[in-house]
Amino acid sequence: MDSIIAMRSFIRVVETGSFSAVAKEQNTNQATISKRIASLEKKLGTKLLVRGSRKHTLTETGKTYFERVTNIVMEIDEAEAEARSLTATPKGDLRITVPTMFGGMYVAPVISEFLATYPNINLDIKFDENMVDLVKEGIDVAIRLGDLQDSSMIAKNLGHDELIIVASPLYLSKHSIPETADDLANHNCLIYSLSPKRGTVWVFSDKSDTSAVEVTGNFQCDNGMGLKEMLLANAGIALMPRWLVDKELGSGQLVHILKDSYKRYPISAVFPNNRYVPLKVRCFIDFMQKMIRTDPALSKV
Repeated sequence: MDSIIAMRSFIRVVETGSFSAVAKEQNTNQATISKRIASLEKKLGTKLLVRGSRKHTLTETGKTYFERVTNIVMEIDEAEAEARSLTATPKGDLRITVPTMFGGMYVAPVISEFLATYPNINLDIKFDENMVDLVKEGIDVAIRLGDLQDSSMIAKNLGHDELIIVASPLYLSKHSIPETADDLANHNCLIYSLSPKRGTVWVFSDKSDTSAVEVTGNFQCDNGMGLKEMLLANAGIALMPRWLVDKELGSGQLVHILKDSYKRYPISAVFPNNRYVPLKVRCFIDFMQKMIRTDPALSKV
């Protein structure tokens, strides 16, 4: 069992590149992690890691050993999960990451219900708009919005949403109402700077094709709430997630324009490409899928 613990520590040191990060993750100190790796090396009679002040490098033997023990540990985890089977109680620490605003609006409000359903799970949430390296950060599952590009991860669809073009009635009354996407060139477009190409190119689909329009404006930010406040202040037009403006569309504070131009995108749960999915992860994914697919705003798409 001590060897398995040392193997797990070795795997995480390679994945994170940091003894101190693994020590914090495994609730111990850096010296203990270092001793575990040293004991493996002594037992094997060879160096696995070349330690550096900023970077640790695998030896040739270390590379081969890492690949083998990673598979071994996954086999052990899979066997344990299979043995527990359906009679198991999901438990343990569950680390997730969610986009800041979506998480605040659609994940945080249902977490108490999730924890009441699974009282043996300890949940740690990281709210972050950026793409977090799940393996390096030790994250079990991430909720991501948009088309996925990391093929090393496994993804499960939780639902869909759309990016739609919106503005306030007062802004539209003071300016010409765009009749086509090309007319956006004549408007002050509010830009989400974390989008590809810093948000200056809006990509969407009409009923038959996909197109892109370059837009300009006097305001950009990296937070959707900032864009929504500017919309409500009658400052321009923006391409927004439907879930973020659904309430304002219902109240008439904002208007959905150019309804044939939109971008449908998936809402996904993403997790590392292991041979099995831990029960605690499966329970969280199933729970969020049910919540999202029955939510009045998100179920419209």
